Amino acid sequence: MQTTFTIETLGPGLYEFTREVADWLDGRDGLLTLMVRHTSASLLIQENADPDVRTDLMAYLDRLVPPASDPSMSYLTHVLEGPDDMPAHIKSALLPVSLQIPVESGRMRLGTWQGIYLVEHRSAPHRRTVAAHFAV
Repeated sequence: MQTTFTIETLGPGLYEFTREVADWLDGRDGLLTLMVRHTSASLLIQENADPDVRTDLMAYLDRLVPPASDPSMSYLTHVLEGPDDMPAHIKSALLPVSLQIPVESGRMRLGTWQGIYLVEHRSAPHRRTVAAHFAV
C-alpha cells in the first residue's frame, strides 16, 4: 500500500501530520515507511504535547547551522538560492529524511507524546511531499 502526503509549510518549523497518516492506515499489522521527497526538509518523531519543544528545537538548529549570510558560514559556495538554502540542505543532512514505524492492528506504535513531523528548513512557504509505504 502506498500514498503521498502533501504538507503546506509557511516557513521554518515542525508541521505535524500524525493524524493524516493514522487515518490512511488500514487495520493490519505491518511496517510503515515515510520518506520526505525534498533535500531541504526532514522528518522527525517528536513530542507533540508542549509546543516549546518545537520552538527550542528550531532555535537550536538555527544556532547550529546559521544562515549563509552569517560570517561563520562564509565558506559556503552554494548561495545562489538565498541565505537559507545551503543551511537547509545541511540541516536535512543532519536530521532523518525517512522514518520507519511499526503498526499493530492498524495503529502506529508511537509513544504517548510522540507525533510525526515534517521539518521545514527553508524561509519561504513550500508544498512538501512525503512518500508512504505500508508493508504487511
